[in-house]
Amino acid sequence: MNSKQRFRARIILGGIIVAAFGLGVTLYNLQITRGSEYVAKVEKQVKLPLNFFDRGSIMFTAKDGTHSSAATLSSNYLVYVNPKLIKDAQGTYQALSQYIKIDREQFLRKSALLNDPYEELAKKIDASVAQQVSSLSLNGIGVVKETIRLYPGANLAAHVLGIVGESDGTIEGRYGLERTYENILSRPYVSSSANIFAQLFTNTRNSILSADFVRGDIVTTIEPTVQGYLEKVLDETNDQWKPDEIGGIIMDPKTGNIFAMASLPDFDPNDISKIKNIGILSNPLVEYAYEMGSIMKPLTVAIGFDSGALTPTWTYDDTGKMTLSGKNISNFDGKARGPTTSIQEILSQSLNVGSATVALEVGKQAFVRYFTALGFGSKTGVDQPNETVGLVANLKTGRDIEIATMAYGQGIALSPMAMTRALAVLANNGKIVKPRLVQEIDYVDGTKKIITPDVGVQVLKPETVETVTRMLVKVVDEALRKGALRVEHYTVAAKTGTAQIADSTTKGYYQDRYLHSFFGYFPAYEPKFIVFLYQKYPKGAQYASETLAEPFGELTKFLIDYYNVPPDR
Repeated sequence: MNSKQRFRARIILGGIIVAAFGLGVTLYNLQITRGSEYVAKVEKQVKLPLNFFDRGSIMFTAKDGTHSSAATLSSNYLVYVNPKLIKDAQGTYQALSQYIKIDREQFLRKSALLNDPYEELAKKIDASVAQQVSSLSLNGIGVVKETIRLYPGANLAAHVLGIVGESDGTIEGRYGLERTYENILSRPYVSSSANIFAQLFTNTRNSILSADFVRGDIVTTIEPTVQGYLEKVLDETNDQWKPDEIGGIIMDPKTGNIFAMASLPDFDPNDISKIKNIGILSNPLVEYAYEMGSIMKPLTVAIGFDSGALTPTWTYDDTGKMTLSGKNISNFDGKARGPTTSIQEILSQSLNVGSATVALEVGKQAFVRYFTALGFGSKTGVDQPNETVGLVANLKTGRDIEIATMAYGQGIALSPMAMTRALAVLANNGKIVKPRLVQEIDYVDGTKKIITPDVGVQVLKPETVETVTRMLVKVVDEALRKGALRVEHYTVAAKTGTAQIADSTTKGYYQDRYLHSFFGYFPAYEPKFIVFLYQKYPKGAQYASETLAEPFGELTKFLIDYYNVPPDR
């Protein structure tokens, strides 16, 4: 290369450097110095909905360990109108109404909003209809592809999963696992259909790879077939007894893994537009508290044994009634059982006076310590939002009357989840575990976090729960529905509960409204499952043995068959 060529090369290179520098200055000026200004202009010019977003998936886990989708993303189309561009509202409506269902008056009203460049007309339009609408080339009518949160199972496990909603330009979890695991399921940035340049300017000021968040998918303990069967049984029971509310939990008492959790009335998270009462979105199994009634008695008896206040041969004089602090306590039928009533009869005949007597034998301070150790008055830690601690003020009064009534499940209100956790102690050698709905997190970087089950805290001695379990097996084999729930070749431990519902107006109790509950675990001496059922104010029956015994029996037989549980007797 001669001197002239070298000179030209230097000139060209210098020009390139100057040009690059100028471009860099321009980009810096656009993106950094005046970035917020241009973002503001974009946002003023275009105000379309949040049409594209990313979010992690929620998975069910089948009994063989395979995963299936509980919540994922899907795409469809949205039709909107820009009123400023509409020339013939009547004609446009006639053309559109051939392909999408839209109210005429509503369309005309939206088309007249000249100061609003965007009004939605129809959502969740499939691709073929969207293509037909687009082919009309109607002035002021637009079709936008959008991302939606899809729940393939519709109502399946709706309360557990929850929903998502838009807030301040982002999609976020509302209720259920969607909310609890928002930091895992959400993604740092939601892409609006507004303008790609808006994303460009925004992303220069923030890091997509923010270290503050670790994103991924979550894998639940919910077994979809078991969940579906529980919901089927609840539906059938609901149809028969017409309760105000009904629900159930199926859990492994040793690990806290929840196989199924459901409540009625429920909803389809794919379409919440039909929901008239937003309260239906809350999970009553976790967020609401109830006086549970006689299913508390096995725990009271267990406390009696564990504290040393009772021996297997202990008896008491059941007079049918007793008075404490000026208030009366009576058996459900008001009848006395006599001076040598056994502990077994407290459970087999569900005797309130017997339970109260046991609690007083244990002593107030010791009884409260046991109830506290069983988790009453604290959250279970289950991965659902807005968990209640219940209404447990009577644990602190120190009066005999409150201790006595709590012993048979009155004067203390607990969530179904809290009650299930406490009762599971009887099925887990006396240990209390943390219930859970998520067992694995699959991160976006390909790594996984396996969430190990809670090892549990010893609350009752193993020999205590073995003794109570034998008594509950006898309840099922002989007393409950006269042995109708006895399962051949399998031991089942169970107890019913019937509690009067509190009347907030009179501060007393309704005389004709009851909360029915039922729990059981099996095989009784090496339990695989604990099942809890309840219904609030069923119509036409007073006792839980009338309304929940058969649903429990149906679930028991299903679980034994589905999991091929080996017989234990």
